[in-house]
Amino acid sequence: MQKYDGLLIHESHDDDGIIEVVEAAGVRSLHFGSSSIQSAILLTDPEHLALAYVRSMTSWQLFKETLADPVLLIGLGGGSITRHLLHHHPDCRLTVIESRKSVVRVARSHFGLPQDPRLKIIIGDGGDYVRQRTDSHHGRYGLLVVDAFDHEGMATSISNQAFFDACQALLKDDGILVINLWGGTSNPLFQAAALWLGKAFDWKLLFLPVVGRGNIIGLAFKQAVPGISLKSLRARAVALEQQLHIDFPAFLRDLNKHNASTLKQVIKP
Repeated sequence: MQKYDGLLIHESHDDDGIIEVVEAAGVRSLHFGSSSIQSAILLTDPEHLALAYVRSMTSWQLFKETLADPVLLIGLGGGSITRHLLHHHPDCRLTVIESRKSVVRVARSHFGLPQDPRLKIIIGDGGDYVRQRTDSHHGRYGLLVVDAFDHEGMATSISNQAFFDACQALLKDDGILVINLWGGTSNPLFQAAALWLGKAFDWKLLFLPVVGRGNIIGLAFKQAVPGISLKSLRARAVALEQQLHIDFPAFLRDLNKHNASTLKQVIKP
């Protein structure tokens, strides 16, 4: 059966709606009942991050060289970010909060999400999980990734100041929050999220627009990153590009272009 200009190879339903997997031109994509692609994988090169916004979400690596601390991800999708972290950061330990058990099943059956002792998946509400652990998990995570925002808006449980305050509390002093936002800087949904982030992180924020897409990636820092300069960032961007085959120099140029003043608050030479 053809759907979304491709071959429908899987369809299932749960209480939250439909889950579809479509293949076209060597790309397998995840859909939740619309043509919007939630996740994608190249069948001939599964380790390559197929979606531009997911590649942009790796830009945090400009500011953090290692990832030995625990990582928390809100939202699994097809597991692209999870697989990337497991593959390139062998010392990392990941906890993923995903609200739909059926999404986890499809990520494993169709998108190569591995069974890995470093990976723990919890079925539940990401907003509740974060808010309920500001004491027990205070200062635990080196990286917190939130990918629960689409063209319809953020999930209700993370659309509030309390969620972002809790994210800040869960991060270590050198921790970074990475969030996928949508709609452009003039969109009220983006503006609300930016304000919540700013208040929670004392405006130590960077925004990276995804070229040719409606996504904007937000990076929020618990503290300024010491011992780093634009010159050292440029060198690191080149090294990361060679290592990961992702255009980190372009990320850095765009971060500098769109955050000329706030970048100085984030890095400390």
